Amino acid sequence: QVQLVESGGGLVQAGGSLRLSCAASGRTFSNYAMGWFRQAPGKEREFVGSITKTGGNTYYADSVKGRFTISRDNAKNTVYLQMNSLKPEDTAVYYCAASQKWVPPPLRDAYDYWGQGTQVTVSS
Repeated sequence: QVQLVESGGGLVQAGGSLRLSCAASGRTFSNYAMGWFRQAPGKEREFVGSITKTGGNTYYADSVKGRFTISRDNAKNTVYLQMNSLKPEDTAVYYCAASQKWVPPPLRDAYDYWGQGTQVTVSS
């Protein structure tokens, strides 16, 4: 089992920045690729981005490419989501997830463990 706890969400004005963190415990963190997803009210949970086990590769949804950056610190068992140039349409609950796959596809079913989510609200 892997336990994931997100933090860093909050209220920010459009154009601002936030950094989300996801702390992992349980099994060896570096054995898992990590992903970020988000879910806005009334919408499906969607892929935001992911990072491979060693952090050597990252992947992003087109909607966040160039604005969001994922990184990880395997020594701290933590993955980060740096969000810049935030827009009101980025408002959602953000979830981190862990996958045993080397390069998980951008699908919910590719991930084995999930955090409880953290709310991000971007005001216009």
